[in-house]
Amino acid sequence: MTDLAKTAAILAFGGDLRKLSHGKQLLRKAGLNLAERSSGKYKGQIKLTKRGNSLLRKHLYFTVFHLLSFNGAFQAMHAHNIEVKRMTKMQSMMKLIGKLARILVAMAREGQTFSTDKAQPPFAILQRKHGVPRFLRFRA
Repeated sequence: MTDLAKTAAILAFGGDLRKLSHGKQLLRKAGLNLAERSSGKYKGQIKLTKRGNSLLRKHLYFTVFHLLSFNGAFQAMHAHNIEVKRMTKMQSMMKLIGKLARILVAMAREGQTFSTDKAQPPFAILQRKHGVPRFLRFRA
């Protein structure tokens, strides 16, 4: 799937992103917000609700998956999440989906294009300084 098709799918299933006030609203629309699963005396873990649009959730996931292959800023953020914050790869991907949602809503509301420096300046500096992390080198 091309970048244009991924963008079109997110816009089609997400609606007009300019009407959203925050990226969390897009995550809620996709069912990617967190809630505790519990019943009676059972106190469960915090999981994704999955109550939103499954196709939007799918396209956000695959967009982040694609960005981890080709976008240096997202690669650096993923490496930071795994190596410094000690997240699993899936936890890091879910965090990056939230980051992508906030970026997309901000870009739509302000009419701007994507900027690596605005996405996360410290990670862009880290990437230039240290290069691509060990576990991502096979993709480069």
